[in-house]
Amino acid sequence: MTDSPPTAEEGEDTAVTAPSGQLTEIVASSLGLAAEAARAQWPDDTDEIQAITDAMVRLLTGVPLRSDGQLTIKSLAEEAGLRRNKLTHKHTGLKDLFYALVRAQTIRPKDTERLQRERDDLAEALKKARRERNELREEVKRLVRIIHVLEVENDQLKTTSGTGKGGSVRVLPQRSAPPTAR
Repeated sequence: MTDSPPTAEEGEDTAVTAPSGQLTEIVASSLGLAAEAARAQWPDDTDEIQAITDAMVRLLTGVPLRSDGQLTIKSLAEEAGLRRNKLTHKHTGLKDLFYALVRAQTIRPKDTERLQRERDDLAEALKKARRERNELREEVKRLVRIIHVLEVENDQLKTTSGTGKGGSVRVLPQRSAPPTAR
């Protein structure tokens, strides 16, 4: 399936929708037409306008030629081969358009923001659970060592009391637990 507009044979009822990835292409063609229209009114500025619009398209599509590719006015001016003040003082409309296009690319739907918050909350809960698990593992290791020491001491007490070498410890018979009153 291609992203090209429908032909006349496909019918005029077919709706043409432009995905957000084609926004830059649409703006580029519109800016190209605007630059052509400006040629008659401002013949000295048309080359600058064309350079700026071409630079916008390259930056927004992620294929810069002369700059670092960041979506900033500095990078746009560098990409267009112009000084930054041309954008900040002379072609402010193009600067504002560039900022609007950058914002349009980075806007996330509300559902995405909600999902991101949920993801962050779950990641934090997972960190807490892992921290608690690690603490419990350490506690289990300590308890295992204590039990081992108590077993060794118990065996020593049993052997010394059975030999009669002055041991005063006797093993008592096990008692059952007293019945609970109702």
